[in-house]
Amino acid sequence: MGYVDKTLQCSDCGASFTFSADEQELFASRGYTNEPKRCSLCRASRRSRNGSMSGYRPSRQMFPAVCAECGKETEVPFEPREGRPVYCSRCYDKVRVTRRY
Repeated sequence: MGYVDKTLQCSDCGASFTFSADEQELFASRGYTNEPKRCSLCRASRRSRNGSMSGYRPSRQMFPAVCAECGKETEVPFEPREGRPVYCSRCYDKVRVTRRY
């Protein structure tokens, strides 16, 4: 089925936006049956409200930490415990690969 760009109107701000053929194909491949109701700016604004709308995940609380491998300051989504190493994302990827096997 060939898709063609469509011009839609945002339900929040009323601006016109393009629902591209590529986006339509992506929506179809994911099983979505409805067209988007909001423009990209209104979608981003809605997502940034973090949890004020049902169905959206609230932002995680991040905790400061120092990487046990490289010493770089980082933030992690859990509260670090005494005696347990904490890694930045780059070092964690290295450590995870070596521990896997």
